Amino acid sequence: MWDLLLHGGRVIDPASGRDGPADVAVRDGKVAAVAAGLPRSQAARALDVSGHLVLPGLIDTHTHVGHGAGYWGLDPEPVAWRTGVTTWVDAGSAGAYTLAALHRNVAAPSPLRIHAMLNVAGTGLVGRTGEHHVLENLDVDTSAAVAAEHADLVRGVKARIDRHTVGPHGLEPLRRARLLADRLAKPLMVHIGYGPPDLADVAPLLKEGDILTHCATGVGTGLVADGRATDTLLRLRDAGVLFDLGHGSGAFAFDVLEAELAAGITPIVSTDLHLRSVYGPAYDLPTVMGKAMAAGLSLADTVAAVTVRPARALGLSSGTLAVGSDADIAVFEAEAGAFPAVDVHGGVREAPLRLTNTATYVAGRRLPPRAAEPPPVWVPLSAAQQRAEADRQARVRTSVRRLERPEDFDEPFPRPERTATGGAR
Repeated sequence: MWDLLLHGGRVIDPASGRDGPADVAVRDGKVAAVAAGLPRSQAARALDVSGHLVLPGLIDTHTHVGHGAGYWGLDPEPVAWRTGVTTWVDAGSAGAYTLAALHRNVAAPSPLRIHAMLNVAGTGLVGRTGEHHVLENLDVDTSAAVAAEHADLVRGVKARIDRHTVGPHGLEPLRRARLLADRLAKPLMVHIGYGPPDLADVAPLLKEGDILTHCATGVGTGLVADGRATDTLLRLRDAGVLFDLGHGSGAFAFDVLEAELAAGITPIVSTDLHLRSVYGPAYDLPTVMGKAMAAGLSLADTVAAVTVRPARALGLSSGTLAVGSDADIAVFEAEAGAFPAVDVHGGVREAPLRLTNTATYVAGRRLPPRAAEPPPVWVPLSAAQQRAEADRQARVRTSVRRLERPEDFDEPFPRPERTATGGAR
């Protein structure tokens, strides 16, 4: 007997090479069967998902979930249940001094699967920027020892390399991050942005399997020139370096991504979701997936970019619906049309699909709705974002439908009997 059967949907699981009609059966938190026409009588609960996409639980490779422990960290649970993201990779919110808190307060109690890229700066992202200004906090030996204590949590090393973060130290923070990644035998994720250092400076320190994040930023120099991918970017591609979108609040330009796609560079699709970008223009992973498709990525390639490809890049067991895997499942409505999508510079394209999550399961259990907290005082919102947040809070307050007809309460509970004095008992 299966615990759950999702029947009638279109299953897209790039890890298994599957794209077509199929049912998905779950038992004891694992995928028990995937095939067309599975018998509904064998399931304790059978749900009809006809007309929907059934995907592996999505992986967001670049997020900041150090909630309550720094400038950028958000609570992932109010986002996960409505977006299909079951695996969250925190990209450097915690360093050696704060990793234990991320594990104890965020990862361990969460129903979600949370992993971390360890910031080479021991402080992590307690502030908006500047974590590399004090080199004494970039201690490779200390970071390696802490990572060993949390080996299941740490999937790589993160370093933000731009002029605001490194200050007067240039490439030295990146050199230390390279040493740390090599010590751990894990990939190095490098943030690029406002140079210097520029991409040409960063590139010699990257190896096969490393991850260049914010790869479609419109402010980084050395990515695209005259509408074409630069030689530096192509050399990184040929060397086996991986590329990560990392949309965020200011790191996505359609023309850059389009030039990269034309050069055969297909990035992992991620949000860089944090306390600012969750209010737009990133919003969530399904929104960013729509933007990737608006730039020319196919649905199948987009699904691969949020499931099997990040799983392989970071050695994760998630991102698949293969029999025996954890039953992390995301169910979506997919509406075809021409939906406006914007980048962070005002560029507009049209997405061919709009994905709306209708159910998210972790280990076979459906995630319940969770309301998000209001933004903290240090998050700058535009007037339009403030109005949208006020509207969200108002809708949460008035979302309970009140039933007022007597017949609405006939079943399943009988009306209370009245006593001789007219009171209920």
